[in-house]
Amino acid sequence: QVQLVESGGGLVQAGGSLRLSCVASGRIFSGYYMGWFRQAPGKEREFVAAISWRGGRTFYADSVNGRFTISRDNAKNTAYLQMNSLKPDDTAVYYCAASAYGNYNLVTSYGYWGQGTQVTVSS
Repeated sequence: QVQLVESGGGLVQAGGSLRLSCVASGRIFSGYYMGWFRQAPGKEREFVAAISWRGGRTFYADSVNGRFTISRDNAKNTAYLQMNSLKPDDTAVYYCAASAYGNYNLVTSYGYWGQGTQVTVSS
């Protein structure tokens, strides 16, 4: 009954752009935050960006600040991650998460996760 589905990943050259989407179904958005995390092979899952569902307040990891933009469309139960000026270090599986009630940058704050979408940035 509860699902998060990411889309928009793919292969892009360094300096290019991608926009990720996350569509939610079920009773998820009674939560406060929606976030994006990423995990590269052999590395820990890391916080990328988050947005408060009600007010649209945004938060970014230092590594992506100024290059990525998170947004949401409440009517469509959809969150977006616009990624510009992509670097090879951005290569990872990107996960959408929803319904956080604690710190927005912690995995444990989120109750629902998507399956992930692969982003590969070539040099």
